[in-house]
Amino acid sequence: MRTEVARGVNHGLRWVLLGLVVVIVATVSVALYRGVGAVTGRQRCSATVGGHTVHLSPDQARNATLIAAIGVRRGLPARAVSIAFATAYQESKLQNLDHGDRDSLGLFQQRPSQGWGTAAQVRDPYYATNKFYDALAKVDGFETMRITEAAQRVQRSGFPEAYEPHAEDARALASALTGYSPGGRFSCVVDSPDGHGTAAATVTDLERAFGSLRTTGTVRDLVLDVGTGPAARRRGWSVAQYLVAHASTLQVATVSFNGRQWQAGPDSKKGWLAHSTPRGRVSVTLA
Repeated sequence: MRTEVARGVNHGLRWVLLGLVVVIVATVSVALYRGVGAVTGRQRCSATVGGHTVHLSPDQARNATLIAAIGVRRGLPARAVSIAFATAYQESKLQNLDHGDRDSLGLFQQRPSQGWGTAAQVRDPYYATNKFYDALAKVDGFETMRITEAAQRVQRSGFPEAYEPHAEDARALASALTGYSPGGRFSCVVDSPDGHGTAAATVTDLERAFGSLRTTGTVRDLVLDVGTGPAARRRGWSVAQYLVAHASTLQVATVSFNGRQWQAGPDSKKGWLAHSTPRGRVSVTLA
């Protein structure tokens, strides 16, 4: 009798353990499928809009702010940027990949064999993002479609619903990075600069993403005049947050805009703090 009971207990324990394994695997799979997975490391970025927070690695943040910047430059609605983010989340986890299914490459896993461009072109994030927006602009009514439907019209994936789990993250990130949710909704924890940046290199980088900017300043102190209207403020926040995401590569020490300032190093954990800054101007200090 005891042997039979022991067998029953062992059998039950095996099923319990098997159930736990299934739950753990399912949880991990969902976490990896939704968004970009866990972000670890000392340096990291996040955007918080409407109580929803999106976490990004520095590399993902640089790619995200570039996708947003090109959308702003082209005058596209935030919805277009949301669709681009959901697509890049699903296709590459917002990383500029040098591999993929068959000949798929880059942020959007575009295939040279399908007419997206050469292998070198689709791995250029500026080219790839513009090609994505070119294709999206040809989709009638993309502004009112579900995000996954609009993305699928561009990508023609074998898994047409795969983009929808990323929609919430994509909307929050797009709202922050295009300036529709102002006030420094996006921020990064970044080490103090370990080199020296220049105003010339920073302007070149910014104008490649945003187009022509009105700038003044010295070698390491730069002022960008973005204007004061609602659209200008949105663009100003997009520029300011782009600079934060690219602080490590451009050697940015501080960014100030619209009464707030972000500072690299230990204070970057505090995000955007109140600061007396002229309206309509993004001010940047380089190390």
